[in-house]
Amino acid sequence: MKWGVVITLCLINALSTECFYLPGLAPVNYCKREDEQATCKSEVKLYVNRLNTEESVIPYEYSHFDFCVPHDDSKSPVENLGQVVFGERIRPSPYKIQFMKNESCTVVCTKKYSDKNADDHLRLATLRRGISLNYKHHWIVDNMPVTTCFDTKDNRIYCTTGFQMGCYTRNRRSTCVPQIEEQDGLYIYNHVDLTITYHSGMKEEWGNKFGGNAGRIISVKVVPRSIDHKAGTCNLQNTEPLRLTKDRLSDSKSLEITYTYSVTFIQNNLVKWSSRWDYILESMPYTNIQWFSILNSLVIVLFLSGMVAMILLRTLYKDIARYNQIDNGEDAQEEFGWKLVHGDVFRPPRKGMLLSVLLGSGIQVFCMTLVTLAFACLGFLSPANRGALMTCAMVLYVLLGSPAGYVSARIYKSFGGEKWKSNVLLTSMLAPGIVFGLFFIMNIVLWAKGSSAAIPFSTLVGLLALWWLVSVPLTFVGAFFGFRKRAIEHPVRTNQIPRLIPEQTIYTQPLPGIIMGGVLPFGCIFIQLFFILNSIWSSQMYYMFGFLFLVFIILVITCAETTVLLCYFHLCAEDYHWWWRSYLTSGFTAFYLFLYCCHYFYTKLQIEDAASAFLYFGYTLIMVFLFNLLTGTIGFFACFWFIRKIYSVVKVD
Repeated sequence: MKWGVVITLCLINALSTECFYLPGLAPVNYCKREDEQATCKSEVKLYVNRLNTEESVIPYEYSHFDFCVPHDDSKSPVENLGQVVFGERIRPSPYKIQFMKNESCTVVCTKKYSDKNADDHLRLATLRRGISLNYKHHWIVDNMPVTTCFDTKDNRIYCTTGFQMGCYTRNRRSTCVPQIEEQDGLYIYNHVDLTITYHSGMKEEWGNKFGGNAGRIISVKVVPRSIDHKAGTCNLQNTEPLRLTKDRLSDSKSLEITYTYSVTFIQNNLVKWSSRWDYILESMPYTNIQWFSILNSLVIVLFLSGMVAMILLRTLYKDIARYNQIDNGEDAQEEFGWKLVHGDVFRPPRKGMLLSVLLGSGIQVFCMTLVTLAFACLGFLSPANRGALMTCAMVLYVLLGSPAGYVSARIYKSFGGEKWKSNVLLTSMLAPGIVFGLFFIMNIVLWAKGSSAAIPFSTLVGLLALWWLVSVPLTFVGAFFGFRKRAIEHPVRTNQIPRLIPEQTIYTQPLPGIIMGGVLPFGCIFIQLFFILNSIWSSQMYYMFGFLFLVFIILVITCAETTVLLCYFHLCAEDYHWWWRSYLTSGFTAFYLFLYCCHYFYTKLQIEDAASAFLYFGYTLIMVFLFNLLTGTIGFFACFWFIRKIYSVVKVD
C-alpha cells in the first residue's frame, strides 16, 4: 500500500509538471559586451535545421534549397545518434546577431538566377517545389526553437515551431497573408523579423558588473515576409511581394532574391529561464484531450478488472473447491472444464523455437520501453535534449540483449528444445535483422532522393557495430545463463497421448478470439496514438510523457487481463492450445495499430508522391512489428503465470 501511494504521487507529479531542467542543461548567459573571463557571450548564434513538410515524408537540408550559407569556417554542432537517425542536420547560419543590438534591416546575401543557366533553372525549380509543398524552416537560437505565433478563433495565442519558406495562391486557395493574395503564383519569404525576448533578473553581481546589460534568452519569435527588394538592397518600405513565376524566369530574363532580416530585443523579467518552454507547450491544446484519453483508458481497465474479478475469481474459486472435493471414482467421471486438460495444458507447442525467440525479443522491447518512459518522466529526455529520446531507446535496446537471450533460452528449454545454438542466433538476429533490413531499404530511397534523413554510411556501420559487437554478445551471455538453469518445472505432468479437443463454438475458435482480443487494448491507446503520430509526421512537439507512461501501464494491464480472460474461456471449452493463442491474442493489437496508421495517412496527411508513401508505410511496419512483440509478450507471460497458478492449487491424481 505504501509503494502504491508513492507511485501514484510520482505519476501525479509527472502529469502536472510542465517542464523542468536537470543539472547539465545549464543556461547560457549573454551580455552586450563580452568580458575577458568569458562568463557571458555577446554573440547570439542562430542555427538552421532541416526543412520538412506534412505533404512529404522526405526532409531536406537547409542548403538543398539554395539559401544563404555562411562563408566562414563555422562548425556544425555535434549531433547525437538520435538526431542523426531522425534526420536532423543542424548547421551554422549566416545570420549575425549581437545581444541587445537591434537590427532594422540587414542584407544576408543576394542570389541571382539567369535564364541562360541550366543550373539556375534547376535551383529555382527546387525552390518552387519546396514552396508548393509547404516546406518549413526550423531555426534554433540558444537551444530554443524559433517559433511562429498567431491568434486562434477562441482568442488564444498558438505558437508552433518553424515557419514556411514561402506561400502560394492558386485557384482561390491561398496560404499567404491577405495583402499578397492579388494573383496566383508562388511567393518566397525572403525577410524575417526576429523578436528575441530575454530575462535580465539575474544576480546582483551581474547587474553591478555589466550595468544591466546582461540576460538569458527565453523566447525567439519570427514573422516571415515576402519583399521585392530592388537592386540588392534592403527596403522595408516596399510592400510589393517577391513573386516567383511558375515556369520561366521574369521578363528581364534574370531574377534576384535578396535575403534580409531584422532583430528586436525585448526585456521580460516575468518569465524565468526555467519556464521558457511553457509558452510553446501551453499553446498546444492537448491537455483536455489527454485527460479524456486517460479517463477512457481507465474505464476500459475498470470494466476488464471487474469482469476478471467476477468471472475468474468467483467462478475459479468454485471450480477449485469442487475439483478438490472429489473423492471417489463416480465423481471423477463427472469432471468437466479446464481440469480435464491438465495432462495436455503444458504440452510443448508447434514452432516452439520461433515462439521462444519472439518472446525473448518482446522482453527486450518491453524493458526498453519501460526504462525509456521512466527516464522521460524524470525529465532526462526533455525537449531541450534534442534526439535524447531516440538515443536512449536505441542504446537501451542494445544493452538489453542479455534479458532477451535469458528469457528465450528458458522458454525454449521448457519446451524440451535442444538446438540451443539456433535459438541464440535467432534471438540475436531475427527481430533486429527485420528492423535493420526495413530501415536499410528505406535509407536507400532517402539516399536516392538526396534527403537529409538518409543515414550516412559511417552511422550505418556504427549501428551494425552496436548490433554485432554489443547486442549479440550480450544475448549470448544471457542465453548461457538461461540454458545453465534447470528447465521450468510445471505443476502437472504431461500425458504421452494428446487428448482430443471437442468441437468448438464460433466464440471459442482461435481466429475469432484472437481478433476480439486486440480490440480493448487498442481502445486504451488510440487517442494517445494520435498525438504520437502527430509528433512524428506533423512536426508537433510531444512532451506529456507522464500521460504516456500512465497509458503504457494501462496497456499492460489491459493486455494481461484480456488474454487471461479469453484463455480461461478456451480452457473451459477443453481447448489446451494456449501457447501461441496467448501471444497472438494481445499481439493482434498491432494489427489495429496498422489500420489506424492507414486511416491517419489517408485522412490527416496530404502525401501524394510514391516515395513518401513507401517511406511512411515502411516506418509504420517497423513500429507495428515492435508493438506486436511488446503486446504479444505481455499477454503470453500473463497467461503463463495464470495457468501455472490455477493448476498448482488443484489436486491431480
